[in-house]
Amino acid sequence: MSQPLSKKRLSAIDHFLVQADQALRTLAGKAPPPKRKSPACGSSEGELTGQEKRHAAGLMRVNHSGEVCAQALYQGQALTAKLPEVGQQMAEAAAEEIDHLVWCEERITELGGTPSRLNPLWYAASFGIGATAGLISDKLSLGFVAATEDQVCAHLQEHLDKLPINDTKSRAVVEQMLIDEKRHAETALDAGGYPFPSPVKKLMTAVSSAMTASSYRF
Repeated sequence: MSQPLSKKRLSAIDHFLVQADQALRTLAGKAPPPKRKSPACGSSEGELTGQEKRHAAGLMRVNHSGEVCAQALYQGQALTAKLPEVGQQMAEAAAEEIDHLVWCEERITELGGTPSRLNPLWYAASFGIGATAGLISDKLSLGFVAATEDQVCAHLQEHLDKLPINDTKSRAVVEQMLIDEKRHAETALDAGGYPFPSPVKKLMTAVSSAMTASSYRF
């Protein structure tokens, strides 16, 4: 009796096709439906000026690019993880991040904006970093997740300070994302992730700042 497709061992070509499909879905806005409704659904639309809408759309575009990076990072790590349970953890984290990806894109559209045109570049770079970290060791891979999520949390907290006070919908999305990302960082460290030293985190901050500035404008 042949095994079900889900139980069969995937070939290298199968893995490539799966990753290519996930990449196309992420970049083309064809991600699976979120498991949770957007927190924005429970908030009324505040009155915003044209400038405030453009500013909020830029900040949410940055957050969306961050989620594109998260998808690529987790998918790359899941592909090269040495322990099955670590690969499964990375795959589950990527699935949870889909909620954030969809929420951000929905809000960008509501504000009259569009996702960053640089997302394919961010995706390719993040996938390569994730896959490389997974090849080196699962401990490093998990540590990179924790350090990355710390960076994301810092950006989200900064965006809460910068978003227009009347933009209750965007603020609701960012607040829930902040809660989830903090949990992801803690989970990665609890699973055995290597705590990155301060100099490495500072370098990551410099790189993420460049991405943030570019995605806000483009």
